[in-house]
Amino acid sequence: MDTTSKSTKPNISSLAFWDVDFEKINYQKNSLFVMEKVLNYGPWDDIINLIKYYGEERIRQEIVNSTYLSKEVLNFVCFYFRLSPDDFTCYKERQSQNPLWIY
Repeated sequence: MDTTSKSTKPNISSLAFWDVDFEKINYQKNSLFVMEKVLNYGPWDDIINLIKYYGEERIRQEIVNSTYLSKEVLNFVCFYFRLSPDDFTCYKERQSQNPLWIY
C-alpha cells in the first residue's frame, strides 16, 4: 500500500512512545520501530490505525524482522497476518537462548 498519498503521520497516540520524542519520529524510515512499539505497548485503537496507515502487506513483510515482540503479541500477529512464529527473528533468537538457571 502506498503511503505517500496519505498523511505523513499515522493517527496514533503517544502512549507507546514514552521513551522517545514522539514529534520527531520518522514514520517511513523507522516503520519497524513504530510497528514494534504500537503492537507491544499501544492501545487497540492505535493498532487498528497502524494497520490502516501501513497496510497489512507492509506490516507482514517488516514485522518478521522485529527484535522483540511479547509472546502475546507474537501470537496475535501470527494469527492476524497468517504467519508462523518461525518466520520471526525475535522468536528464533528466543528459542536459541539458554536459560540462566537450569532447574
